Amino acid sequence: MCMRRCLVGLTFCTCYLASYLTNKYVLSVLKFTYPTLFQGWQTLIGGILLHASWKLGWAEINSSSRSDVLTWLPASLLFVGIIYAGSRALSRLAIPVFLTLHNVAEVIICGHQKCFRKEKTSPAKICSALFLLAAAGCLPFNDSQYDPDGYFWAVIHFFCVVLGGKLYPDFVTQGLDVSLSHAHHQGTPLPVKCIFCGPRALSAQPSPCELHGGGWGWIHPGRILETLQSAVDHPLVGHSGAYKILQKSQKPTTLSDIDQQYLNYLFSVVFLALASHPTGDLLSVLDFPFLSFYRFHGSCCASGFLGFFLMFSTVKLKSLMAPGQCAAWIFCAKVITAALSILLFDTILTRGTVGCLLLGGLGEALLVFSEQRGS
Repeated sequence: MCMRRCLVGLTFCTCYLASYLTNKYVLSVLKFTYPTLFQGWQTLIGGILLHASWKLGWAEINSSSRSDVLTWLPASLLFVGIIYAGSRALSRLAIPVFLTLHNVAEVIICGHQKCFRKEKTSPAKICSALFLLAAAGCLPFNDSQYDPDGYFWAVIHFFCVVLGGKLYPDFVTQGLDVSLSHAHHQGTPLPVKCIFCGPRALSAQPSPCELHGGGWGWIHPGRILETLQSAVDHPLVGHSGAYKILQKSQKPTTLSDIDQQYLNYLFSVVFLALASHPTGDLLSVLDFPFLSFYRFHGSCCASGFLGFFLMFSTVKLKSLMAPGQCAAWIFCAKVITAALSILLFDTILTRGTVGCLLLGGLGEALLVFSEQRGS
């Protein structure tokens, strides 16, 4: 099991690194700055691969009612906003800068838990939030490659992530905390969804899902706290960290994680295809100088496949590991990606920029430490 977890973690880091570097190459080196087409292509490939995985029995996509699909449409719209704004920001910002700005979401999470939910927050997590906020706040004033449009789209990307988290929290814990106390006293088994398949009536004792090795069917309330130790966040965009603000649902959903991602892919392909003409991308792409070059075709194909593999490896990573271990692997992937991107792409580093990046790294390291202490 330890070897399997290490293999999954290394696979995730490889997909994370390759996905970011490939996207950055297409966006900044080849300057393919047509986000409706680029992201539309990536989601099309992701949707096709996910559909093929379903047909081959590697993933399970459940039939969803019309009401469930309509309820999820606003989340799919936010998904489009996240990937569109993220693409625009990444085309103008260095990868370490983009990752540092994105970490501000953790500050909002910490602030929400402390101020609104009155949760006990560890000193390490508070220090982490302060370091992340200071790093992101000082970065624009010390970035020698400062691009106002890049920072603008990074803010849009960030707010879409935060808004998505507020409206559509992690489905794994939906409806559980409201009835937990009563059911514990009554001794009534509660339904807990498999992270990927949705509800499965397995047994009264926790047992792994046969397909995915994680998640549970029916479990006695006395074991729920043990189960929640392995509950995972929703990796809506693989590396986006979306849907993490609230852990309590306003309305339970019958859509599994894979169902949600499948709907996101379908909606994104249609929406971005329709938006490509009004935004001018459909006509402007005809003037793209590398349109007939094989390296452009290869990079675009690689970005689509890598995005899908990143999503799938993220799901697998979070199903096998506790949140603290998962956070450590994600942090490791970010550090490797940021370091290699500095060597591979044109990045100008000043003392102030390096200081902000190191402060952000320290903040995220403290966050990982607090996650592991809480696991």
